[in-house]
Amino acid sequence: MPLGAVTLDAAGTLFEVAEPVGATYARIAARHGIGLAPAEVMRRFRAALAAAPPLAFPGASPVRLGDHERAWWYAVVRRAFGAGATSPQFDACFTELFDVFAQAAAWRVFPDAPGALRALRARGLRVGVVSNFDGRLLGLLEHLGLAPLVDRTVHSTRVGVAKPDPAIFHVALEALGVPPSEALHAGDDVMADVEGALAAGLRAVLIDREERRAALPPGVQRVRSVAELVAGLDS
Repeated sequence: MPLGAVTLDAAGTLFEVAEPVGATYARIAARHGIGLAPAEVMRRFRAALAAAPPLAFPGASPVRLGDHERAWWYAVVRRAFGAGATSPQFDACFTELFDVFAQAAAWRVFPDAPGALRALRARGLRVGVVSNFDGRLLGLLEHLGLAPLVDRTVHSTRVGVAKPDPAIFHVALEALGVPPSEALHAGDDVMADVEGALAAGLRAVLIDREERRAALPPGVQRVRSVAELVAGLDS
């Protein structure tokens, strides 16, 4: 079956945080008089993400969506701060952190990503972003220079469903005008990106930039970058 579209995850695939989350949290917390150890807050942050419900709010009113997003992140950050969350300054610190991660300066585009996106477009493929992210994603893609390189962006809070649910992939492919059998999804998470895409009827590729070597379903390719993914399409 010919390939008509490639969808990609966002954070961890096209861009990443400019510094470790634990370091950012500790640095900004210190400005609010909250002492945090970067390694410990990073450990708690990962645990908080793993325990959090899906970043999606089915049936939520569009006018309240931003409130739901902030409440979701408030719970995650509060757990990451541990005892530091009891500080009277926690709310002000959270507000600053939420705003910081809406800014392009908090993120770094992987060097291969822009050229790879252009190369996909040059092959006549439709290109989409499918991400478990909140409303800040659209502004980030714009300010990071990636928005003009993709045809559609679908993020979980906007459509009310998160990866690995096949529905989010189907929403993206409907917008791109391509059936699942003619699409490929690439991302850095085995469950969300690989298992989710396969369940939705797409082909899947794992972007393994850190060479974690996680086990993959039979026939699923592992590459180290989006550029390597593009090169593989030619072979």
